[in-house]
Amino acid sequence: MNVIETTALTRRFGDLTAVDGLNLAVEAGEVFGLLGPNGAGKTTVIKMLTTLLPPSSGDAKVAGHDVQRKAAQVRAQIGYVPQLVSVDGTLTGYENLLIFAKLYGVPRSERQERIAAALGFVGLGDAAHRRVAGYSGGMMRRLEIGLAMVHRPRVLFLDEPTVGLDPVARQAVWQHLRALAGEYSKTIFLTTHFMEEADALCGRVAIMNLGRVAALGQPAELKTSIGKPEATLGEVFAHYTGHEIDSTGNFREVSRTRRTAARLG
Repeated sequence: MNVIETTALTRRFGDLTAVDGLNLAVEAGEVFGLLGPNGAGKTTVIKMLTTLLPPSSGDAKVAGHDVQRKAAQVRAQIGYVPQLVSVDGTLTGYENLLIFAKLYGVPRSERQERIAAALGFVGLGDAAHRRVAGYSGGMMRRLEIGLAMVHRPRVLFLDEPTVGLDPVARQAVWQHLRALAGEYSKTIFLTTHFMEEADALCGRVAIMNLGRVAALGQPAELKTSIGKPEATLGEVFAHYTGHEIDSTGNFREVSRTRRTAARLG
């Protein structure tokens, strides 16, 4: 059963078409990755699917609800971890979770149990009553996952969830996302700049470029599609978008680099 469906989903900003006729279907319990260079439209897609931005045209349903006509019902069924840190550093981890539990209408009788479960799941039980300003980046990201899950949504959206984290913290976030998809059967929709992350976590990925899907499938299928089953997902990405990924994880335009090399002889 599809939990996320889009049909010709489009978003324009003046003369710029950021997302152009997107057709996607994500099944329940799937970990789905949306990849693409900066400006490809990834964050715009997530903002439309989480009801933060209305589509210019086309349709989208999340958990069976139309993102425009049934926005409140969609919000009740989703959790969202944005790119930028969203936790309140002046509060403790517990206090952040309590506020979210109230905002999402978690019954008073269930709040303490839900908060304790969220803290335990993300491994922050011992840090529950410390101010978040003193947390590491990895701890903040794990807390945000706990915040997104406190109302027990069906779908979790994550926009570049491990950007800025060191490798150890990144692996810890991966572990929690695998548990959410496996043990808790949550559907996860994420964007990432890290090809290793997409390869490790995602059952399927869509590669966007210039607002459109350039390729869609399982990582192994996409590697085979370029005639190199042994290829990395980074090589697949370069093939379909004309961009490369350097050693720091940033994108570099292959075509521009080649043009520059040709001019320099």
